[in-house]
Amino acid sequence: MSFIIKCLDCGHNAPYYPTSTTCPKCNSQWREAEYDYELIGKTLLSKLVGRSSDLWRYKELLPVRNPNISLSLGEGNTPLVRAVNLGMMLGCPNIYIKDERQGPTASFKDRQAAVTIAALKEAGITELVAASTGNVAIAYSAYASRAGMKLWAFVTSLVPGVKMREIALYGSQVIKITGSYDQCKQVAAEFARQRKLYLDMGARTITSIEAMKTIAFEISEQLTAIQGAGEATPWRTPDWYVQAISGGMGPIGVYKGFREMQQMGWTDKIPAFAPIQTEGCAPMVNSWKKGLEKAEPVLNPKTRIETLATGDPGRAYEFLRAHVNNTNGVFESVSDEDAHRAMHVLAKMEGISAEPAAGVAFAGLFKLIRAGVIKPSDTVVVNCTGHTLPAEPIVLGDNWSRDVKFPSTETPQEGLLSALTEVAPERFPKIAIVEDTTEARRLIRRILQSQGNFTILEAANGREGLELIQSELPDLVVIDLMMPEMDGFTVIEELRKKQETATIPVIVVTAKELTPDEKSRLGGHIQALLQKGDFLNDEFLEEVKSLIK
Repeated sequence: MSFIIKCLDCGHNAPYYPTSTTCPKCNSQWREAEYDYELIGKTLLSKLVGRSSDLWRYKELLPVRNPNISLSLGEGNTPLVRAVNLGMMLGCPNIYIKDERQGPTASFKDRQAAVTIAALKEAGITELVAASTGNVAIAYSAYASRAGMKLWAFVTSLVPGVKMREIALYGSQVIKITGSYDQCKQVAAEFARQRKLYLDMGARTITSIEAMKTIAFEISEQLTAIQGAGEATPWRTPDWYVQAISGGMGPIGVYKGFREMQQMGWTDKIPAFAPIQTEGCAPMVNSWKKGLEKAEPVLNPKTRIETLATGDPGRAYEFLRAHVNNTNGVFESVSDEDAHRAMHVLAKMEGISAEPAAGVAFAGLFKLIRAGVIKPSDTVVVNCTGHTLPAEPIVLGDNWSRDVKFPSTETPQEGLLSALTEVAPERFPKIAIVEDTTEARRLIRRILQSQGNFTILEAANGREGLELIQSELPDLVVIDLMMPEMDGFTVIEELRKKQETATIPVIVVTAKELTPDEKSRLGGHIQALLQKGDFLNDEFLEEVKSLIK
């Protein structure tokens, strides 16, 4: 398929050669690929039927003339998973996770490596240089080894040792730089210049941007399979796209994918973009909130999430700023602590163990929903950029495990029974959940379990709940109001009639908007009234902690 490379500064068109990294007319490094969108828009959709499900199904829109299938590791076609529990917890039911952990090396950088290595192999290039905070170098190492190419991987000393060893395992040469990621990029660039080697330039690398846009294609194709076609177009797009960013390459590429689909008539809109950064290194967020057209660099990043520690995004900010503003999106930042907590919540709620960078994206999602920026009716896609390393103590917090010691003076059976009492002793406070919706009970239970070691009792209706509370005498009751057989109002009133249950604290969690009479009926009998969909507001957990002694 024919395509040309257009300069984003002077508009000059030129053929594509991987070794040509600047515009031949104005010397700009910022260029992008353009295709025959009118022709492809009319013909490609029908060709997709029966094609393989990897990212090469969109080969007419990628800058590789003859894709070499033997280089593929199955990149692309990562799942789009509906976050049922998070959606219920946040009161935003249409949240989807683009699970890029499922790539060959467990991150979204596999797309970048697959397309770039394919293009370099086609051009006869056998050696390349890349600066990385881990994932890029791992992905490039895997694909370079498969293509018989040599990779020089420059990484900062903050990159976890387990990632450095994986890079080396593929046969790449690891060069560890004791300095910032921006300094690491400078050293890598000088090394490539002196040796006349190909240099990956992040967002300025044409193949990198083109690879990332396949995320947009897949999201729309998958969302259409789930929700049906758009009102006037064959494919559908979400209302929001959320991703954590460092240099911004991912969202810039994803935006181009959504823009191309709109140009071809496949979709009718581009989603609002929400790039998220960590507060310790948020040059784009801070600059955007100040209304600046150029980014103010962060000279000394202060974050433990090293994959997001790009202090100087350069012109990538200008392009991403335009995309955010054009889609009525927002930049936002979150703390490292919020990101680690979001990792824990995501694993507890959805069974997805994600890297800290993805935790930043989900923490940003929580923040934007709380602030009312993302509406309950919006369809949101969050890029889960990669898999976590073995869980670190900083994520799990204290008391994540319990030691069991077998008494040496007793028989094995007695020792086992004694040891088991240490795992689940009866001293843990008991909490009764009275809720007729199975999903809501499960959600409340998971939130509580993520915060402490509680004995949790459950009842599916008011009458069953009253009997459970009267027999078990829990330390706390979490109850819904609208239930069959006996509503929550009646249960609470019955509890107040008996001395042994009258003082048990009660938290009401309900989706019902209470009338003044109903509020009066509850007055003085409960400790907190919370609306469903607001569970991640710390108010719920703080109430539980304050009431459990």
